[in-house]
Amino acid sequence: MFRAFLTLLILTPAVLLGQTNPVRQVTDADVLGDVVWSADTTYVLNGFVFVDSLSSLTIEAGTVIKGKPGTGANASALIVARGGKIYANGSRTNPIIFTAEADDVDDPNDIPLGTRGLWGGVIILGEAVINVAGGQENIEGIPVTEPRGLYGGSNDDDSSGVFRFASIRHGGSDIGANNEINGLTMGGVGRKTVIEYVEVIYNKDDGFEWFGGTVNTRYLVSAFNGDDNFDYDEGFRGKGQFWFAIQGSDDAGSGGEHDGGTTPEDGMPYAIPVMYNVTYIGSGATSGLASNDFGVNFRDNAGGKYYNSLWTDFFGIGVQIEDLASGEDSYARLQAGDLELQNSMFWLFGGGTTPAELFVAGVTTATSPQIAAYVTDPANQNRWDVNPQLRGISRTNDGGLDPRPATGSPALSGAATPPDDGFFTQTDYIGAFKNQNWAVDWTFLEEAGILTSAGGGETVTDVQEVAAATEIPTVYSLEQNYPNPFNPSTTIRFSIPAQDFVTLKIYNVLGQEVATLVSAELAPGTYETRFDASTLSSGLYIYRLQTNSFSQTQKMVLVK
Repeated sequence: MFRAFLTLLILTPAVLLGQTNPVRQVTDADVLGDVVWSADTTYVLNGFVFVDSLSSLTIEAGTVIKGKPGTGANASALIVARGGKIYANGSRTNPIIFTAEADDVDDPNDIPLGTRGLWGGVIILGEAVINVAGGQENIEGIPVTEPRGLYGGSNDDDSSGVFRFASIRHGGSDIGANNEINGLTMGGVGRKTVIEYVEVIYNKDDGFEWFGGTVNTRYLVSAFNGDDNFDYDEGFRGKGQFWFAIQGSDDAGSGGEHDGGTTPEDGMPYAIPVMYNVTYIGSGATSGLASNDFGVNFRDNAGGKYYNSLWTDFFGIGVQIEDLASGEDSYARLQAGDLELQNSMFWLFGGGTTPAELFVAGVTTATSPQIAAYVTDPANQNRWDVNPQLRGISRTNDGGLDPRPATGSPALSGAATPPDDGFFTQTDYIGAFKNQNWAVDWTFLEEAGILTSAGGGETVTDVQEVAAATEIPTVYSLEQNYPNPFNPSTTIRFSIPAQDFVTLKIYNVLGQEVATLVSAELAPGTYETRFDASTLSSGLYIYRLQTNSFSQTQKMVLVK
């Protein structure tokens, strides 16, 4: 991992002198065994490039991967097959970028805003349980004749690796009639996979789509994509937190399209993921987009549980829950408690106001106590037709998009407490943001000038796993920070050989605590986190790793 940082330091003078990275064409034959893509090279995908079973692809922070244009069998995409591993471990200041071959990533204006479908996308396949007959399926976007396109299995704890701080741009090329590749597709991905801080922007099809599996995801951005923002199917049962979506006024689907199963619809396990703190912004309540149907659409026996979430500015209605004449359906999941919308807000829909935002085909609030409860029962803490007072909604590059609630917003109260289960962050607000804007510094949404840069300086614990699942450390260790001396930020890396509660704190020379970088229950592995000392004075600082059975201290020097 240190090679990545050394490479970046060596490259910096070259970049300042105007030199550009060499370009390497990549075909399907180029990812066999354990392969590393480094930040000093730009990689161009030529067709479908698979990370085969028993192979691994490590992508250093700051690396740019481009896809050649093409449709059908000539589309370009990166696919991690079942049994393969990807370690795409970007950082907040050096995200990994997936984009079109024609994109000059140093010029955010070279490709017109709204351009979609210039290449394929990223597909990750795993061995977790899906609910289709036979237990495995061919992923959409890949020809059924390709055996490496299969996903599904029996291991819900499967790991496909790490995928974080990545921006996926201008994808979704056509592979057939009305069939495009999603920005990030996850088929049967298991819960030991790390997926967080991922942006999909200007994709022709869905932003994110899950086909079964149990992977947990957080800090996801789906912006101006041509179809649904967050789509799940085939018994998906993962957890999600801090999901943000905004639709374009030119083309859009639903904020969330949620299907339970297709072959058959009542296949087990049911799709019942749990989501906290999402913000879905539609294409505009007056946009007139017939395709922009719902804030969220549950169908095909899908369940799912949303808490502390808000939907606003959609042309259609807020929620649709499919009710069939017979058999299992999403309305049955609502009745069974497998579908919940609680401690959430709904505002500004072209389809109407309370109680019309919540509509179930064939069922009305007068005949359904479940529907009536969501509209009228104060115990659910749902607020219909209440303005969340977001600071700004914009779909162009005027810096006017600010999805944080303004001071005094009703979204700053009435939240449910997330489970303290090692994944969910404890929050006391509704929506994906509070005061801090976690989408600053690493997204194209901000780089293009659409999202405001205000509110940066994320305070949520930023820890990343950097060890392969098979590389469990044998001892506790706290390494010397790198670089040292530093200005204004540095990386701290540590290892734990067993599950433990870990704190990592920074102190000044007087013994006063100045920052807490980690305070969490962690699985065995090697981790790293960034310390930003922009607000501190030059001098000597001490950092201490503390667990239930281990303590170690190191020194570092800030020079400004």
